[in-house]
Amino acid sequence: MLAKRIIPCLDVKDGRVVKGVNFVNLRDAGDPVELAAIYDKEGADELVFLDISASHEGRATMVEVVQQTAEQVTIPFTVGGGIGSVDDMKRMLRAGADKIGINTAALRNPQLISDGARRFGSQCIVVAVDARFNSEWGEWEVFTHGGRNATGIRALEWVKRAETLGAGELLLTSMDADGTKDGFDIKLTRAVSELVSIPVIASGGAGRKEHFAEVFEQGKADAGLAATIFHYKEMTIEEVKDDLRSKGVEVR
Repeated sequence: MLAKRIIPCLDVKDGRVVKGVNFVNLRDAGDPVELAAIYDKEGADELVFLDISASHEGRATMVEVVQQTAEQVTIPFTVGGGIGSVDDMKRMLRAGADKIGINTAALRNPQLISDGARRFGSQCIVVAVDARFNSEWGEWEVFTHGGRNATGIRALEWVKRAETLGAGELLLTSMDADGTKDGFDIKLTRAVSELVSIPVIASGGAGRKEHFAEVFEQGKADAGLAATIFHYKEMTIEEVKDDLRSKGVEVR
């Protein structure tokens, strides 16, 4: 079995890291390049950068952030937000990103997943899925544009299709759990992990060390992603890994 990964997430807006609750009420959390270098030293397995404003100016800022980060870190990092074409992917990879995250653009044009996988390899394409429980359906619905727009698409159908199209990994965010610190959405994560054969990164809800063991053991995730608890020094990556080791979960 592959070792589980711990991944800090840097939500970047206008060149600064921000964090909110349920995708709103954002507050400043620091400089992305500085935070990336700290997490690299602290033992993070990977990093995820999401340009959450994804305006044209934001994308230009992001290229600079990626270049500066690539000079500071040795671990792989994924960049997403506002990437809508193979050329956008190429620009970020050239700047130093190791993987590309696509969300809204993939739903608008699913062929982008296949085109990216064919050009750069499936291992390079991370499809990000923002999902919220729809009580009328009794299952989860996919949202786009940073959680603002409901799509009417069922999350379980979409993740399976994304895998078929060539996604190498899924970044699964529970909008219901995001920023709450009450724990990952185990039901959602497990449903997706059992449905696909590619790695699933669980995101949204981490608040205590124990939550990572839960999402790996019960949710069957391959990686756990968190932001608030690491940015505001509520716990370190090493503390999380020590707790996982004590529970017999293999980590790097």
